[in-house]
Amino acid sequence: MAEELQGRETYLSFVNELELLGHKGISTQDVEWMELFLEDFSIMNYNNGIRDITVDLRRKYNLKLPDAIIAATAIFLGIPLISADVYFSKITELLFIQYQPDSF
Repeated sequence: MAEELQGRETYLSFVNELELLGHKGISTQDVEWMELFLEDFSIMNYNNGIRDITVDLRRKYNLKLPDAIIAATAIFLGIPLISADVYFSKITELLFIQYQPDSF
């Protein structure tokens, strides 16, 4: 899987960025490392298209708001979502790839 991502533009939802940097108990060193890690991604911010898809997904799948925004971002961009959270596999509008530690 890692080879497939080499040389490709990769995206994160602004929600992922907030979750990573806002983790309770994160050290200053971890924040610095995380910011370096995040430089490798394009951060997709909130917009009306993501809003509309988020609303639809929450109504249809009863998702938590952060998960709905993350899924909506991938759908809006037309890209697969890679996650270990198998709940995303239930979203038929989403191209979901289950993260498995052995594959990266």
